[in-house]
Amino acid sequence: MLDQTLRAIESRKASSVSDLKEFLKIPSVSTKPEHAADMRMCAQWLVDKLRSARLDAQIRSTPGHPIVLAKNEHRAGRPTILFYGHYDVQPPEPLDKWVTPPFEPSIRKTDAGTDAIYARGAVDDKGQVWAHVEAITQWQNNGGLPVNITMLIEGEEEIGSDHLADFITAQRDELKADIAVISDTGQFGRGVPAITYGLRGLAYCEVILTGPSHDLHSGMYGGSVPNPANVLCELLATLHEKTGKVNIPHFYDDVRPLSAAEREEWKKLPFDEKQALAELGLPSGAGEQGYSALEQRWGRPTCDINGLTSGYQGPGAKTIIPSTASAKVSMRLVPDQDANKIVENFEQVMHDRCPKNVKIEFLRHGASPAVLVPREGRAMQLAAEAVTQGFGVAPRLIREGGSIPVVGLIKKVLGIDTLLVGFGLPDDRVHSPNEKFDLDALYAGTRTAAVLYDRLAKL
Repeated sequence: MLDQTLRAIESRKASSVSDLKEFLKIPSVSTKPEHAADMRMCAQWLVDKLRSARLDAQIRSTPGHPIVLAKNEHRAGRPTILFYGHYDVQPPEPLDKWVTPPFEPSIRKTDAGTDAIYARGAVDDKGQVWAHVEAITQWQNNGGLPVNITMLIEGEEEIGSDHLADFITAQRDELKADIAVISDTGQFGRGVPAITYGLRGLAYCEVILTGPSHDLHSGMYGGSVPNPANVLCELLATLHEKTGKVNIPHFYDDVRPLSAAEREEWKKLPFDEKQALAELGLPSGAGEQGYSALEQRWGRPTCDINGLTSGYQGPGAKTIIPSTASAKVSMRLVPDQDANKIVENFEQVMHDRCPKNVKIEFLRHGASPAVLVPREGRAMQLAAEAVTQGFGVAPRLIREGGSIPVVGLIKKVLGIDTLLVGFGLPDDRVHSPNEKFDLDALYAGTRTAAVLYDRLAKL
């Protein structure tokens, strides 16, 4: 059956890309209220595709955007796989940086000379979800999947998955499985497929400063009243030492050190730090001293300013002392760090360092721990076999610097581990203008997904 399925996938390459274009055309931007109808349209599009593959697919409502839940016929004696993905996408702005419109998918050459599909959501996560939908559809058309599958595809991943924990907790019996599969990660590089075993956690905060009751003329008042923008810059400048370490008390107390074996293993990966920086237009790197770029990205915690807002932002000049200033700050966390404790320490130190003639407030935008999944075991071995057949080369085991909070949630509520088998490339411009998904990666990912379900039938 696997051979038939793989032949069907091969014969449908053009049709699969055409279907993916339909998926990508839907502007399912979860953070913008004006796209609420598009979100439901996207969920319905998925339901229709999954029903055509003879899955029992439904839209499940939440207090926010809907969840798509689909199952094949579950039979006793077969392993049950929980597939997780998301159909929502990041906002496409700045629009003027896109070569082609973000929701008008186009096929064009990459800098490496390969063909890729360019659109918002191409690789994060619609393209990778589609690889599994296509693989499952062709299995269903060629004798049926050899495993029990439950597909959970949500619409709020890009805004913190606020309603996912309640949904999974309420539906834990319906979502019971032997292992979970997520394709929202990537390859290590072109021609170097990977399975991810570690993800950093995330703590996201917003700092809001208020000075005078209203904007003031900078000539009439400048130098005699506190300027929230100035104060905010001073506060943010205290968050790092010159060595690159984060300057928050107790920030490193619980950090699990990298093992010598792991550091040595990462040194052997085909990674040229100078070339990687050059491709980003940078003459040199930054960060915590004493660690390589991969170690900084995968195994060390960070603190970064993600957004700054204050004062006049329009063209030309407007000489004011702004009444307010705000910053969005995220901290990527590593194993054993407590996200909630980190947030509390951050707020406390900002409060203590803030001058008393400026009001400081905080908003919290989510906190989730880092995740490590077992590198050994039958499931990882079977996944490696699938990647090897799908891509034609054995995968490397890597960590990634990003966060997928649902991995920890699945472990906590359902008690199962997750296989992180992703197909994207480092130059896919995730969350940026001109996001892409190489077609070779799409095809290899679809083959890998098909083989993965065959191999996991042996669990």
